[in-house]
Amino acid sequence: MDPIRNPYAPGAGQRPPELAGRDEQLAAFEVVLERVAKGRPERSLVLTGLRGVGKTVLLNALRGTAVRKGWGTGKLEARPGQGLRRPLSSALHQAVRELGHGDEESVDHVLGVIKSFAHRDAGTGAKLKDQWSPGIDAPAVRGRADSGDIEIDLVELFTDLGGLAADVGKGVGIFIDEMQDLGVDDVSALCAACHELSQSGLPVIVVGAGLPHLPAVLSASKSYSERLFRYQRIDRLAREAADRALEAPAADEDAAFEPDALAAMYDATGGYPYFIQAYGKAVWDLAPRSPITAADVAVAAPEAESELAVGFFGSRYERATPGERDYLMAMADVALAQSGGAGDEDSVPSADVAASLGKKPQSLSPARDSLLKKGLVYSGERGRIAFTVPHFGRYLRERG
Repeated sequence: MDPIRNPYAPGAGQRPPELAGRDEQLAAFEVVLERVAKGRPERSLVLTGLRGVGKTVLLNALRGTAVRKGWGTGKLEARPGQGLRRPLSSALHQAVRELGHGDEESVDHVLGVIKSFAHRDAGTGAKLKDQWSPGIDAPAVRGRADSGDIEIDLVELFTDLGGLAADVGKGVGIFIDEMQDLGVDDVSALCAACHELSQSGLPVIVVGAGLPHLPAVLSASKSYSERLFRYQRIDRLAREAADRALEAPAADEDAAFEPDALAAMYDATGGYPYFIQAYGKAVWDLAPRSPITAADVAVAAPEAESELAVGFFGSRYERATPGERDYLMAMADVALAQSGGAGDEDSVPSADVAASLGKKPQSLSPARDSLLKKGLVYSGERGRIAFTVPHFGRYLRERG
């Protein structure tokens, strides 16, 4: 089949041609936007899930919905060891510009507060050349969002931002990807600011996306975070949605899948959106004609698996040290035994991993902690550990 017309798009955060299985989340978010803009109480939103389930894609789709409603939006990606002030300032600068407030004086005031918030990153008394600027022309507003206490500053910043949005009957959405990588103080400040917003009714919401343990990260920071956010677990697609993700783009190119081919695709991908795109691309390129058959899927599977082994699994495996790789392999073995050979998607006791390696759990803490920081594993509950990447255990066992 013509590779130029191949509709499938495997890529990090790249929107697939058919965003299947997320209609419920998109519809619910439209309601949130309308309620917040009218001053009705609503919670901020947190999306959680494994890598490859489409969290970033959905986050971008939600942002697109907000933009179409006339909201001001800004997006940032949290990174380990990076403070919140700089990326958030850039995101909010964009949000203010999108908002389109007509009063130049009011806009300059809020932009000045954002600039003041950003400059505080350099510390008190920093020279001008050492102060990072978000590209804002307005002068910094002294005495607002520049105390140096990130919690106080964020509350003041969001309050001024919310007031600007309320003037035009719209709202501001702050979209944060990889939210679990925020620093402890930044998480605490963000929760406090969202708490203040929920009490004041100002039209500002935070939409975060992160790994499955993100709720635990937020709860450890502020106990009330359990009531502060609406949590949505983003998981693999059900069979019907997975079929639609394949069939709709193919139909747009006058192609089709046989029923047995769809079943074979679901068995191979497990319904994970990233895998659906990767297998879809490989099958399309190698299938001789439409309709695509189960035999075509079987022929293309090694190609798809080879691509995933390098780009999806391998890139993560290479970040681990030899000792960490031993820990990952032991996790894979324990998960397989625990599931009776059915799979390795669930968490396993860290004590069992240690036993598999013939070591005491305490001696493996450095390797475990390093894997947690690298985002290769996560701990949703005390004493248990799981892969952040679906099918990673299978990849490790096949690698040998």
